[in-house]
Amino acid sequence: MLEISQPSLRQEQHPVIHRLAERIINYWQKYLTLSAYTLPEGLGYVEGKLEGERLRIENRCYQTPQFRKMHLELAKIGKNLDILHCVMFPRSEYPLPVFGCDIVAGRGGISAAIVDLSPTSPEKTLSVEYIKHLSALPPANFSEVRELPPWADIFSDFCSFVRPQGKEEEQDFLDLTANYLRFHCRQAVKSNLLSPPQQKLYLAGQRYYCTQQQQNDKTRRVLEKAFGQEWADNYMNSVLFDLPEIEKETVATIKETTKTVPLK
Repeated sequence: MLEISQPSLRQEQHPVIHRLAERIINYWQKYLTLSAYTLPEGLGYVEGKLEGERLRIENRCYQTPQFRKMHLELAKIGKNLDILHCVMFPRSEYPLPVFGCDIVAGRGGISAAIVDLSPTSPEKTLSVEYIKHLSALPPANFSEVRELPPWADIFSDFCSFVRPQGKEEEQDFLDLTANYLRFHCRQAVKSNLLSPPQQKLYLAGQRYYCTQQQQNDKTRRVLEKAFGQEWADNYMNSVLFDLPEIEKETVATIKETTKTVPLK
């Protein structure tokens, strides 16, 4: 049984990032059957310098029968900037959207927070079950809604991209993200398998999601300044948004080899 007990950056980060990271880990453990996911060598934890400030990045990745890769990245730049990035990539055998959330926080508070369940279906829409649940959630009225970048056609109508103002709105975003995540985990374990032709269509949808995300110039520029262009390209393409291939292993094999991972 794999034990994960090393210290985490979240203990040093903005309180909302700390709490959301804890919630993500707890929900993964509560609702899903986890096994380890092996990152490229040397990329589980990295350190660098950005404009004279110490940059630390911590990556934790897991997989389940329904998800090929569940990635939680925490980053800290000096004492002034904290980042949380989380994505759950489904296996092509399941008709699931991509859960994703990001928070960027500095001394002045949270400057950007986004959460979505991005469709991977050929129609680029969420299923009836997802639409019904998300439509029924209490509306979260944020003071400042941010504009999505030009490449962001991958997001759903339920994407929330905001700059939370004050403790109440920070809590609203935390609650909204937790609701999306909890429902997504529950739906995943109830999902039925797709036929091989359908799998290819959903795989194409996920590859498009990754291709669009790789166009995020802000992320790439930060990584290039700290580690160089070659390292940044490798990190973007192999850690953050790797393009999925059709998995060779069957779902039955995955279930047989999966072990529960206690998270701390």
